[in-house]
Amino acid sequence: MLDRQPSVKGPADWFTGDVYFDVIAPGTQTRGKVNTVHFAPGARTAWHRHANGQTLHVTEGVGLTQSRGGEVVTIHPGQTVWCPPGEWHWHGASPETFMTHLAIWDGLAEGQDGPETEWGEQVTDVENGQRS
Repeated sequence: MLDRQPSVKGPADWFTGDVYFDVIAPGTQTRGKVNTVHFAPGARTAWHRHANGQTLHVTEGVGLTQSRGGEVVTIHPGQTVWCPPGEWHWHGASPETFMTHLAIWDGLAEGQDGPETEWGEQVTDVENGQRS
């Protein structure tokens, strides 16, 4: 059994607002990684992409997600979203609610080049559905 690590506050260059995550499976025994990610109202990731894709499963609250060039999609508890390999996307809490999701992804395979996750620019309040 793994010792539980303390919750970690997400770095400001990856997130807007208060975001905390708990590492469930750090990917030390396998490539599979799982975090529980907790977003305060309006908090969100920056645009980013994963070399091997990412699965998001909402466990509470109301979330928003968007693929580059696509529409903002509202996600609710019990819903799962797949972000394909290399797809730029963001996700976070709606402006009015907290949101928690499981973030599930694979680390780089042996011999696979490139960053596991690549971070881009911050998502604006307008992109996140907030009014300026």
